Amino acid sequence: MEVISLHHPHDMSRDVKPQLVMALGYFDGVHLGHQKVILTAKEMAEQKGMKSAVMTFDPHPSVVLSKDVKHVEYITPLKDKIELISSLGIDYLFIINFTREFANLLPQEFVDRYLIELNVQHVVAGFDYTYGRMGKGTMETLPFHSREQFGFTVIPKVTKSEDKVSSTLIRSHLRVGNLEELPSLLGRFYTTKGIVIHGDKRGRTIGFPTANVGLEEDYIIPPLGVYCVRFYVHDKWYEGVCNVGFKPTFHKEASLKPSIEVHIFDFDQDIYGEEVAVEWHQYLRKEQKFSSITELIAQIEKDKAEALNYFAKMK
Repeated sequence: MEVISLHHPHDMSRDVKPQLVMALGYFDGVHLGHQKVILTAKEMAEQKGMKSAVMTFDPHPSVVLSKDVKHVEYITPLKDKIELISSLGIDYLFIINFTREFANLLPQEFVDRYLIELNVQHVVAGFDYTYGRMGKGTMETLPFHSREQFGFTVIPKVTKSEDKVSSTLIRSHLRVGNLEELPSLLGRFYTTKGIVIHGDKRGRTIGFPTANVGLEEDYIIPPLGVYCVRFYVHDKWYEGVCNVGFKPTFHKEASLKPSIEVHIFDFDQDIYGEEVAVEWHQYLRKEQKFSSITELIAQIEKDKAEALNYFAKMK
């Protein structure tokens, strides 16, 4: 997949690009609704003998347009979004640098500059997709703004148990730790990536060494607590338990942000500095302060047994 970053105003000519079938959306999460849009564009491109393309934006529009939003936590930060869209077999990914100037384009200007000028022959988008200043352009106005230069396909609402599959719904589940709801919305388990960093190494002194994962991107992190997770390192998946929190048994004062520490089952390797992934499966319990190390060890043994039972049932 060729990734093309565009800044407004871009200088690409339609003569430069092949004929495209373009999927439009922000696509945070690349969930099942997004996949329906993207794969429809891919299928139509194959039918028409054209190239498939996806257009997304960075950063999140709210960072640019809202006075109150300084940064956004993502289901899929840009790097992950690129990997997921590439895995769907798309030919081109256009990443538009979202600025106030770009946001102020009239709907017709957006269509002219970012669809017609990019040689888009067919557009695929969800029923609620909007474009142009203040989102005044909709899928109902697109036929007018297209100037008969391209066709379009509207993807209806994708639902799960009568709820619309959406990034908003996924975010709400993540915020409260409903991780078991996510595979039916994402088509996969929620996953975060980071680098193994040095912690206080206290886990190894009580018989439960942990990998302290420093996140490189602004992911949404599940609430404080203990979770069943899978852990990916050196091209292999392992099972484990993860603690998200401030380790109140050892620390009187909370740090600025919680740590993500994974005790990996049947694992004994030095992985400091390695890029790893944590695949989040199930919430086990809230983080708590124990009166003694012995009490903490007993609880970790229970957590481990519960996680092993969970993964045994999965198999």
